[in-house]
Amino acid sequence: MIRFACDYEEGACPQIMAALAAANMEQHPGYGEDAHCDRARALIKKAIGRPDALVQFLVGGTQTNQTVIAAALRPFQGVIAAQTGHINVHETGAIEATGHKVLALPDPEGKVRAAAVDAYVKDHWADPTHEHMVQPAMVYISHPTEGGLLYSRAELEALRKVCDAHGLYLYLDGARLGYGLVSPETDVSLPDIARLTDAFYIGGTKVGALFGEAVVLLHPALQKDFRYMIKHQGGMLAKGRLLGIQFEQLFTGDLYTRIAKNAVGLAMVLRDALREKGVAFLYESPTNQQFPILPDRVVEALSDRYAFEGWGRVDESHTATRICMSWATKKENVDALLRDLLPLL
Repeated sequence: MIRFACDYEEGACPQIMAALAAANMEQHPGYGEDAHCDRARALIKKAIGRPDALVQFLVGGTQTNQTVIAAALRPFQGVIAAQTGHINVHETGAIEATGHKVLALPDPEGKVRAAAVDAYVKDHWADPTHEHMVQPAMVYISHPTEGGLLYSRAELEALRKVCDAHGLYLYLDGARLGYGLVSPETDVSLPDIARLTDAFYIGGTKVGALFGEAVVLLHPALQKDFRYMIKHQGGMLAKGRLLGIQFEQLFTGDLYTRIAKNAVGLAMVLRDALREKGVAFLYESPTNQQFPILPDRVVEALSDRYAFEGWGRVDESHTATRICMSWATKKENVDALLRDLLPLL
């Protein structure tokens, strides 16, 4: 069975596996204080154009979101996110477990809009009983979003402006950031993200690494004592060099973006072929995630050969599905899916 539901089930790209094997018996200081981590930090700072950034490495996305948000907020504060945002839907209450509420805003495309944030915060402070409510103190976005959509530079600038106006941190979840950076429809670069956010992370787990995320902290208040918070949240990996080696490889040359292009390119092949057959999409995603709305009979007919991820009922006979491409997806896999799928439509 071929799985198109996830984009992190393969291992790691060959360059990373070779580097990990070559360094297997090296001896280094632990906990991310080794030469590999130092070199990876330097490469990332160069790529984002921010020598003043603090770069730390964690193992996975939920752990990263939990650690950054817990470090940023006081006990009575919460984080604004889209109702469909990852921290609100797919992290099993991890943020709430740190004592912070996710303040979810509805949006038909699953984005956080500057105007909505502005209205929410103004309403909070205008309420005479606001001390009895969770105080908004951070905005969380993901790029790409859960629906594979991208924020434009103008949208990020608008969010930056409203966050500055209300004293909010702006934090960007970059679990699939590589796929967003190489989308043919993006106008956002790594330096743009570093300029417009207070913190973000560069996802490795879903973009070529065996595991690992690189947290980039721009705001001085978030940098202070962040390693204490990593340890407090159980995120400090003793063999930290295993993370450094992977990001050292990803940011040597253009490996990170080059392997991401494979996924986006194949996703566009799938999208265009389905559009020609009149298939509608739940979201018009320009990234590696596609959300075709398929007849139930088609999904059922192919379920013994392909694993689709259901993304919600559209009507009594159609389901929105999620089909993901990864850095390791092969063209022959996509060709086989289309060969089996198109005649059924």
